[in-house]
Amino acid sequence: MSKDRDRMVYRRTDGSWANKRNDADRASSVHRTQREAEKAAREMLKNQGGGELTTKGIHGQIRSKDTIAPGNDPNPPRDREH
Repeated sequence: MSKDRDRMVYRRTDGSWANKRNDADRASSVHRTQREAEKAAREMLKNQGGGELTTKGIHGQIRSKDTIAPGNDPNPPRDREH
């Protein structure tokens, strides 16, 4: 089950990439590239205390999932994808 603060990066119909919080109606930020959107999503998750980042590819399939740990976690998770 996803938490409300988890984020998703996906491609919009106009070709730009959106960084959206799962419980939000609108994207938090819109970027020209997927890399820029992922970077912004990681930074936002780190600042809000961690969570799950899901990245979808061009065709909408899940490409990657990564758990972002809080910035001050003394025991960070060891199973990091990136």
